Amino acid sequence: MLDLRPARLDDPDSLVLTEEVQAYYVEVYGGADEDPIAPEEFLPPHGGFLLGYDGEVPVAMGGWSFLPGSSTQVKIRRMYVRAEARRQGYAAALLTRLEEEARAAGAEHVALTTGEPQVAAVRFYRARGYDDVAPFGFYATESRSVHLGKALPPRE
Repeated sequence: MLDLRPARLDDPDSLVLTEEVQAYYVEVYGGADEDPIAPEEFLPPHGGFLLGYDGEVPVAMGGWSFLPGSSTQVKIRRMYVRAEARRQGYAAALLTRLEEEARAAGAEHVALTTGEPQVAAVRFYRARGYDDVAPFGFYATESRSVHLGKALPPRE
């Protein structure tokens, strides 16, 4: 079972996972993710960041933050699950928790950007109700980007 813990993007375990995902991006895209990101983006009440542990081993991470100028739309960022920890439901558990936290903070819509080369990621998000949305953010003009989003259910 995945143990999800609030964390910071600059936590030592987050930095290890960030190095791994950046190496993957170099392999898949030919370069690292250059979208500027600051740990403060994920601080409550404007965002959140989670590390997922299998025992005491960090295996997953992800965060959410409100889109600039919005109090109802958030973006998911830095979603990553280590290769050896995939296909165990960790990504689904992490995404569900990120969506729940965002909804609790007032979000009504969630969006994210991935890329065409990440076929499994695109399939994963679509299977969870994400559809194409208008391009946004740093990679809005990148031809291989896939911009996805969905409405969150109303808070109870």
